[in-house]
Amino acid sequence: MNEQTEALTELGEHIAAAMPDAVRKFEVVLGELTLVAERDAILSLAEFLKRDSLCMFEMMIDICGVDYPERGQRFEVVYHFLSMRMNQRIRVKISTDEDTPVPTLTDLHPSANWFEREAFDMYGIRFAGHPDLRRILTDYGFEGYPLRKDFPLTGFTEVRYDDLEKRIVHEPVELTQEYRNFDFLSPWEGMTAQIPGDEKAEASEGEGA
Repeated sequence: MNEQTEALTELGEHIAAAMPDAVRKFEVVLGELTLVAERDAILSLAEFLKRDSLCMFEMMIDICGVDYPERGQRFEVVYHFLSMRMNQRIRVKISTDEDTPVPTLTDLHPSANWFEREAFDMYGIRFAGHPDLRRILTDYGFEGYPLRKDFPLTGFTEVRYDDLEKRIVHEPVELTQEYRNFDFLSPWEGMTAQIPGDEKAEASEGEGA
């Protein structure tokens, strides 16, 4: 165990001992400390990470979602915090389902505002207590959540400007195949046409035989 791994392991043990009801487990992999935490305790855990003298994770740098449709709690919410004083990073993971909201961190970390809105917009993850939980990347009339694994690749609707009506219209996606030309060849299989110089290779193969 190298010095960095040992230091992160000691930090993980310190956090787990101080917050036993919040931390389910921790691990150090590839020089990174990850905590797996209880959903409803994320606010108290984040506050401890920010205030504790051995942690000082005062900066929240990211919140993102991960979708595992086969799980009962299909979503993981992943937080990344930075301690500039200690020069350390930490990752915290919690799980939730489609209906159960996650406590917002906006009061503790104002930067969580847009990150939580993005997770809601892309996955449909809800954050209880968020001051303005609405879509941030997609259109207000967008249907569904585009980063869910069961979201269709073509989407449900398309947006275009109708020159006749002189306005933006929303229509169901229609994939017209009539004017498409499919050759069904993978670009990795190479060209089927003969390239100048191929005849030399054929001649060499014949000589070798």
